[in-house]
Amino acid sequence: MPKKLEFSKIGLNLLFIVLSIVVVLPFLLVVAVSLTDEKTITKNGYQFIPESFSLDAYRYLLDAPDILLRAYGVTITVTVIGALTGLLLTAMTAYVISRPDYRYNRITTFYVFFTMLFSGGLVPSYILMTQYLHLKDSLLALILPVLLSPFNIMVMKGFMSKIPLEIIESAKIDGARELRIFFRIILPLSTPALATLGLLISFTYWNEWFNGMLYIDDPSKVPLQLLLVRTLNSIEFLTSNSEFTQQLGIDLASFPNNSARMAIAVLAGGPMLVIFPFFQRFFVKGLTVGSLKG
Repeated sequence: MPKKLEFSKIGLNLLFIVLSIVVVLPFLLVVAVSLTDEKTITKNGYQFIPESFSLDAYRYLLDAPDILLRAYGVTITVTVIGALTGLLLTAMTAYVISRPDYRYNRITTFYVFFTMLFSGGLVPSYILMTQYLHLKDSLLALILPVLLSPFNIMVMKGFMSKIPLEIIESAKIDGARELRIFFRIILPLSTPALATLGLLISFTYWNEWFNGMLYIDDPSKVPLQLLLVRTLNSIEFLTSNSEFTQQLGIDLASFPNNSARMAIAVLAGGPMLVIFPFFQRFFVKGLTVGSLKG
């Protein structure tokens, strides 16, 4: 039996090593292509080890560093404020519907779940944000639409449902009020779920560009992802209109078309790839525990 268990562990480790390689290799290829000369890509295709290194793609994207840094600042601000606020509201909502002594537990849970199936739609949301809330060209327009997610609430509810009710009752006997119980007892016990959902919410805000396209016209408030999408569209325009580029004297053969696309992916996803390993253990634990009970 011990030998069989040892072989099974080795096989499982090998399987995860192979899966890790499969996941990491595409990203390494993206980085390699972003550092490859455009003529080399046209000649040899994508290669893990470039025949000719070039930083032209990054020079093109960083030609105006002030614009890129401002976009990073907008995205970081929206991500931090949105993640903290959304995490607090998610935890508060989930705590209420996770309490078995809450009279309207089932009705409120169904209301939250119902919004996962049906939404108001794009047009009513746009009218609400622009005509009634007057949030056009405001950072709140990037924060409010994804502030609360019913999926996150249900995951947090599943985690908080595992906390014994006796802990809350004993705190009440000692004279603690609901807010103190929530902030001093419930939140510390929910650290794995909070870290997991905080990371998910941060990813959502970091990768969001559609709301920026709808509500942001002010160049000083353009988020990073929207800036990179617009840059990608400009590259596609130049490469698909050869007559226009020839009049401007642009040599498309040396223009960093493919390498710039990969450089955009590196600039957009790089910071989150650095942050994720620090929350990995909380991420796994929070999802597994929170999914046991709905």
